[in-house]
Amino acid sequence: MIGFIGCGAMGAPMAERLIDAGHALRVFDPNPAAVAPLLARGATVAGSPREAARGCAVAFACLPSPEVSERVALGPDGVAGCEGLGIHVEMSTIGSAAVKRIAAGLAARGIATLDAPVSGGPRGARAGTLSTMVSGDRAAFDQAKPLLGTIARNVFYIGAAPGLGQVTKLANNMISAAGMAAAFEAAAMAVKAGVDARTLIDTVNASTGRNSATLDKFPASVLPRTFDYGGKLSTMYKDVSLCLEEARALNVPMWVGANVVNLWFHAMTQGRGDDDYTTLIQMIEDWAGVTVGGNGGDASGRT
Repeated sequence: MIGFIGCGAMGAPMAERLIDAGHALRVFDPNPAAVAPLLARGATVAGSPREAARGCAVAFACLPSPEVSERVALGPDGVAGCEGLGIHVEMSTIGSAAVKRIAAGLAARGIATLDAPVSGGPRGARAGTLSTMVSGDRAAFDQAKPLLGTIARNVFYIGAAPGLGQVTKLANNMISAAGMAAAFEAAAMAVKAGVDARTLIDTVNASTGRNSATLDKFPASVLPRTFDYGGKLSTMYKDVSLCLEEARALNVPMWVGANVVNLWFHAMTQGRGDDDYTTLIQMIEDWAGVTVGGNGGDASGRT
């Protein structure tokens, strides 16, 4: 039996992949609607995190914040109090300090912790194309790796110390958020000057400026104006904020990173937290007095 705690936009498709691979799952989420599709696929529904993880060789957690992750791991109904759990796999993005507290608390109960955040968003979770960056005891990693490989296409072992997986994920997301913001600003400038948006993105994607925003997010969600890539703006803000906290704790200056955090924070103050993170470009468009894309379709400026 495998435990799975947190069945939201990321957790549910990961849990589905484990079920589809033939694993028996016991799942928990406080939202009954979140677990209903998993129940229909054959999962058992638990009444608490502790019940979900009880007697499991491995239990996964995919949760929205450090506070929730710590409560699920160490709280009154948390996995620390269950019997027979071998490995707790923390797939949430919560920062190194939180995962270290979780690892220490569970170690005192004889439970190993793998720090294993993922990258790729809900689309990657559904397609099985996620990357996961894992730190923790090597023997625990080797035991859990086949399950991780069912969830993620790319499984990286970062090191033995809890928190290294978090730091790697936060570095990735700062790079992603900065690249997205820069691409949005540059596209607004070019389109206002008279460049066709689709031609711009095709050109950039054949040149040195291409990044995940120009390759994936513009064609899928920005140019057709659907803004449905799958990640919440508030989640990206949380991740870049955690990255800046890590940098400050290590006395590493982040001039660009601090401005990235401020930009995403401003979007939060405009009530965009629950919106798709690609809607950040709408705020930039409002400032610039221009619209990037429209008229449907993907990037197709080639002649």
